[in-house]
Amino acid sequence: MLELYLPILIFIVVGLGVGIVSLGASIGLGQVLGVRKPNSEKSSPFECGFEAFEDARMKFDVRYYLVAILFIIFDLEIAFFFPWAVVLDDIGAYGFWAMMIFLGILVVGFLYEWKKGALEWE
Repeated sequence: MLELYLPILIFIVVGLGVGIVSLGASIGLGQVLGVRKPNSEKSSPFECGFEAFEDARMKFDVRYYLVAILFIIFDLEIAFFFPWAVVLDDIGAYGFWAMMIFLGILVVGFLYEWKKGALEWE
């Protein structure tokens, strides 16, 4: 009976072995072969465009937040397509045309943002 579990045990041991060896090699080789040349370009902030630990009353560019909000809006709107696609056969033509109206509103909003230049990053 236990011989039936032997291939599973071998698979688990080999998988753990490969994982441990590759993790150890990457850590070891990174420490030995890794080139450490820090400079101001590498240490500069790249997500929000300003230093994280400065005066809270400093002026900053609002475009980062605008792009983030637009991404969240369009990303969440697109998430409605997955459940709609699953039940499309059940909801019929009414559900199809309701989604087309929703998609039309999305496209109009996207074109408006594009025309206003909100998606341009200077």
